Order: sequence, then structure tokens, then C-alpha cells
Amino acid sequence: MQFPSILASARAHPRRGAPALIFSAVLALAALLSQQPAAAQNNTNDDVLVQMKQAFQRGDKARLTALLPQARGHALEPWAAYWELKARLQEAAPNEVQDFYARYPNTYQEDRLRNDWLLLLGQRRDWDGFAANIAGFRMADDAQVRCYAVLVDTLRTGTATQAQADEVRRNWFAQKDSDDGCLTAADRMVAARLMTTNDAWKKARLAIEANRPAAARGAVTIAAPDALPLFEEVNASAAKFLTGRAFVAAKSRKELVVLALIKIAVADPDQGAAQLDSKWSPMLSAEERNWVWGTIGRAAANKLSPMAVSYFGNVTKNSDLSDDMLGWRVRAALRASQWKDVAPAINAMSDAAQQDPTWVYWKARALSTAGGDERRAQARELYTSIAGTRGFYEMLALEELGQRVVAATRPAPLTPEEKNAARTNPGLQRGLQAIGMGLRSEGTREWNYATNLHEKGGMDDRALLAAADLACQREVWDRCINTSERTKGVIDVEQRFPMPFHDTVLRKSQDIGLDPAYVYGLIRQESRFIMDARSGVGASGLMQVMPATARWTARKIGMTDFTPGQINDRETNITIGTNYLKLALDDFDGSMALAAAAYNAGPGRPRNWRNGPVIDAAIWAENVPFNETRDYVKKVLANTTNYAALISGKPQSLKERLGRVGPRNAAEPEPNKDLP
Repeated sequence: MQFPSILASARAHPRRGAPALIFSAVLALAALLSQQPAAAQNNTNDDVLVQMKQAFQRGDKARLTALLPQARGHALEPWAAYWELKARLQEAAPNEVQDFYARYPNTYQEDRLRNDWLLLLGQRRDWDGFAANIAGFRMADDAQVRCYAVLVDTLRTGTATQAQADEVRRNWFAQKDSDDGCLTAADRMVAARLMTTNDAWKKARLAIEANRPAAARGAVTIAAPDALPLFEEVNASAAKFLTGRAFVAAKSRKELVVLALIKIAVADPDQGAAQLDSKWSPMLSAEERNWVWGTIGRAAANKLSPMAVSYFGNVTKNSDLSDDMLGWRVRAALRASQWKDVAPAINAMSDAAQQDPTWVYWKARALSTAGGDERRAQARELYTSIAGTRGFYEMLALEELGQRVVAATRPAPLTPEEKNAARTNPGLQRGLQAIGMGLRSEGTREWNYATNLHEKGGMDDRALLAAADLACQREVWDRCINTSERTKGVIDVEQRFPMPFHDTVLRKSQDIGLDPAYVYGLIRQESRFIMDARSGVGASGLMQVMPATARWTARKIGMTDFTPGQINDRETNITIGTNYLKLALDDFDGSMALAAAAYNAGPGRPRNWRNGPVIDAAIWAENVPFNETRDYVKKVLANTTNYAALISGKPQSLKERLGRVGPRNAAEPEPNKDLP
């Protein structure tokens, strides 16, 4: 175990009081030693674990088996044993799985292997084995396992209930890819007449919209197996299918026409509308027409087309649309200032969707815009239900009530007992050690399991604060932030919005006239202050800078000695990142929302997205076509407002930071036309 890093923390923070910290570290070390068998205290061969992770990624079963004995006694032995058994689980005997459970009880790895084994037992139709293993499954967060569990219950009792069918439907619709568990359970529920073939066709529509033909094929197999050859024609070429097949007024044929129109509309909403208007609309039912128009409207809204509102206007019954379609109907209405369409679309959403602060806020805005004492009172009630500092719309609701964002009062200090409970939690310790060894994915999963899934309902607020404090003290900032964010009744702003590298960030920001709160808000979202963070597309470091962007920015600011290897250097990364952000901010007329979008998605896209009406930046942000960038912009601006409240000690306005967004003034030159 990496015990020296505990003492290193005390040496790294002399201002905290070295004697007290060293004494605390010694106590923590003693607690850790008491948790480990004698062998674990002696095995510190971290390299073996790293080699086993690499072998697991390669699928090298022989190498895993050869290395496992060397990992015995290591604090992360459960990971080594998991990788070795998981790699050969298809050939493993049931007693090997049971032995694993017994050797590593109450660990993340035991529950993870149980999840893997349950999926395999379900695929093998070993229902007795499944029933024997499911009771010990603590995470219970795998939709396919839940579907298998319902199926096993119905097979053992001989009957199924409507509640079970509803659970299967929810899980099946939520699964993007084809999976055996929910497909098999749905088939049984349709056979039992607790679900209908309409449910199967709806699943096929959702799958085609998400470009998941295998999942659609499975649904069609349940709804109308005889239609599979025609489905393959739709999947091969929707346009050819619609052109070459004479229409037959059968349910399956009409649904295949719907699938073909959906496939066309997703790629080209205007072409989808032309197809529906020219021939197919009279031949479809009202529900089928509404779904297709919803698909067309959503696709048009996603392209920021002014036709979106018109397409959605052809829908005669909002409740025929999915929550996703209704969300885009609201966005299109907001962009076009069609406030009358907002509340009806939100009211047609599922109960769960209507509780989302996004739609609570916009419904309140729509009611307030409509005027009248009764509507304004309803709007105020909705604002009050979400107002706070936890997120973008919660802050906007707070401002609608005449208040501003202030730093929340910190909760009562943690007691020594609460801190000790976190320090001696085996799952948290394994998580921190894995992260320290470079096994960040494993460490994060172990940590999240310990805080959220090990016990039903997860840790309570005080235990979460203690766990977050442990991560903060070890400067594992992503676990510090994410864990503290999960508290429900209290907010520790210093945990949720830490300010590592304080002097560097403030100096670099102020040198170029950039708001340090904005820089912190962006870093928090980009990397969670992980120094060696690296994205899937190659962005690196605290501010997640792309190599090409770094080279361009370095040239722009006169950094003549820059080399790509410097991107992960903290000072260089902050220098490059802050300067690029300032250049983006200048390019987008000082709009924090547009500059944040440019930082995430590149400047070309928000340059196009800003074209159209001049609108509130909140409406503009909600209409960002990319889910990731939409979420990113809102979180960066919310983070910025919270950081500003912390740094300044004064009430802050998110609305003022947002402003309005519209097309660039063509008469003004672009400051950084070549901004990458």
C-alpha cells in the first residue's frame, strides 16, 4: 500500500500544523494496517496489478492466471482476482464463483462479479442458478439483470403482474442496445397480454431513432415476426422501401412505413415532411402520424431550423409523443418565442420528466409570461419548488424570486469519529490506492460503490461529507466534488467548489483580464482538477487542451519555446487554457455561454448556432444541439456563479453572466477568425 503518500500530505501542507497532521496520519496508518491481513502488509508490488490490468484489457487469460499468485496479499488483490476470473467466466465452474464470493465478501468486486455471473446465467437460461445468486446482488443497477429477475419471478410463480410488466417496459425502452434480458422478458409480457404489440412497435421506433437496428429488429420479432424480411428492406434503404412497396392496410405494414419515415426524417427532416405530406399521411393512424411529425419536429429543432415549430404544429395530441420529442418541442417554441406552446408540451411529459428542474423552470416562465394573478402565483410556486444554488435552473429560479446566489452556509464540522469512519472504510481506501497507482477507472468505481451502492440508499449526508473530506485531503478532487455533490440536506461549498492552484489560476487570469471564477468554473467541468486528465480525443491536463489548439495559442501569445510535451505541465496548461478562453471570449463578444460552447465543441459550431433570433442566453443554451455541449455550457455558467460568490463573498447573478445571444454584427471584424 502507498502509505508514504499519507505522510506526504502532512509534509505538503505545513500551514495546517505538521505535528497534528503527522499524528493523524499515524493513526490512519494504524487503522489501515488493522484492516489488512499480514500478507497484505508485506505485498506492495503495485506493478503486478498494473500488468494484470493491461493483460485483462488484452484478454490475455494465461498471463492473468500466471500473475495472480504474485498479487496475493496486495491491498488490491480483489481486483486482481476479479480480472482473472472475469476473463474466463464463460468456462468457470459455479463453485469457483462461490469461492470468489466467500473470499471477497462485501466488496465491490464481489458484487461486480455477481452482476457478470447473473447476466451469464440469464443468457444460459439457468433460472435456478439465477434465483440462487440474485438475492445477494447489492448494486441492483443493471437493467438487464432486473429484467431477468422479473422473468424468473414469473416463471417460478407461473403468473405475472402489471407492475412487473411496467418495470420491464421501462427498462426495455431505456436500453439503447439490444439485450437478451429485457427482450426475453418483454416477449413473455406480450404473450401474457400485460404488454401489447404496440409496446414492441414503440420500442422499434425508439431504436430506429437512435440508430440501433439490432434493437429494432428484436422488437419487430416480438410484434410481427413475419414482417422481418420487410424490416430488413427498411433498414437497408428506407426511401427504396417507400417507393417500391405497394401499401397494404395492415398494422405491421403501417408500422414499417412509420419506421421508414423515421429513418428518413432523422437524416433529413424536410424530406421526411415531404414524404409524409405527399402520400403517407392519410394512410396512417392519428397516433402514427403524430409520432412521425414529432420525429420530424425534433430533427428540425436539433438543426435549429425555423420550420421546427411548424412541423410540431401538425401534432394533434402531445401525449402521443415521447419525452425527448416534447423536450425539443419546448426548445423550438422558446427559440421562436411561442410561449403558448411551452406549458402544454411540458404537461404531456411523463411525471418523472416534469420534475426535472429544466422543465419546471420553463413551465414557470411560460405561466409568468401568459400573465394574470393566478398564473403568476402558479409560476412563483414552481420557482420556489426548485430555487437554490445546486444547478443552472435552480439559480435562475432563485433570481426570478428576487434573490441572488450566495455561498451556502457550511454544515457543522465533521467529528473525529466521522472522519475516522471514512479513513478506515476499506472500499474508500482501496479506491484511493487504485487511483494513486494510476488505476483511476477502477478506483473511481470502487469509491462510487462504497459511497452509493454498498448499502441500500448509499451513505447519509454526514458520511458523504466525511468521505468527500478524505478525498479533498488526499487532493483527489474529482471524488471530493462528486461525493459532496450527492448530499441532499446540506451543502459544503468548499468541498463542492474547491480552488486548487489558487495563486496560479488567479495570477494567470488577472494578467489577461479574465474572471478567475469563469476559469475555475470551466476547469471544474473539464477535468475536475485532475492533473493528468486525458480525454478520448486527446485533450490534456487541467484545462483539457488539444495539442493543435495549444500550438496555435502558444504562437498567438508569443510563447516561442513551447513544445507539445509541456501541455501537462500545470503552469503551461493554465497559461495556454486561460489565454485560449480569453481569445474565445473576445471572439464571441464577451458571451460566456458562447465561449464555453466554443471551448467544448470548437468555435465553428457556436458561430453557426448563434445565427437566428436575438434571444436570452438561457434559451440559446437550452437549444444547443449537442447534449454534451448543452449540459457543459449550463454547468460551466452555474459553476462560475458559485465560484464568484465564494471568491467575492458577495451575492451573484447568473442572469447577468448570461445576457443575450444573437448573430454577430457583420460590420465588425472578427477578432480571431482563425480561432481553432
